Amino acid sequence: MLRPTLTIARYTLLEALRNRLLWLLLLAALGAVGLSGFLNALALTESRQVQAALLAALLRLAAVFLTATFVVTSMVREANDKGLEMLLALPMPRAAYLLGKLAGYAALALLPALMFGALTLPFATPAQAALWSVSLLCELWIVAAFGVLCALSFSQALPALAGTAGFYLLARVVGSLQLLGQQHGGSAPLAQRGIAAGLDLIAAALPALDQFTRTDWLLYQGGDAAALLGVLLQTAIYLALLTAAALFDLYRKSL
Repeated sequence: MLRPTLTIARYTLLEALRNRLLWLLLLAALGAVGLSGFLNALALTESRQVQAALLAALLRLAAVFLTATFVVTSMVREANDKGLEMLLALPMPRAAYLLGKLAGYAALALLPALMFGALTLPFATPAQAALWSVSLLCELWIVAAFGVLCALSFSQALPALAGTAGFYLLARVVGSLQLLGQQHGGSAPLAQRGIAAGLDLIAAALPALDQFTRTDWLLYQGGDAAALLGVLLQTAIYLALLTAAALFDLYRKSL
């Protein structure tokens, strides 16, 4: 199963390069650097911190958006062109196809992680920039895996992109929503307590992406081994869960 998996991963990566995804990443990087530099010139105080914070936020969003868009559109286009049916008809396990696609997208995520991480070096120590890059890579792996699951489940680009975007945004903000719910304490009405309990359940089911790729690591050098370990553990858990869900969906499909 290893050989077809590696072959599919290779052609998945080649597809991204042929679709000029690298050029889009370069344009996003130039746009982020230009906009952050412009605001740096406008800021009256702490201009360097403002530039670093804006640059990190723009690079993170650009990496997630471009990766999710490519993953979903690539999977949906392959399904619409009957490429998926042709591959599944070959004498190889369906798991080889899925693992090959995931491996290709994982290799693809190295491009924005390394490129955008290098752009943070002027604002942070190499260790903090490396931590930010590794965390961004893990975040992109989770987004790509969820994009694959959505593409297999919905088979259409728009619902799959909407599902991936909703998952990402909810995973980013659910921690803040929990904090808002906890501010009322025990004096909150029963309905508010129910909402707070629901948020706790949602947060337990989602990765804490608000703890990934944090800008304060670059600004205040606050990243450490514990933060990296938490990111790696969450990534391993959710990649395993998402891969299992995608395999279940793929094996139940009929040709």
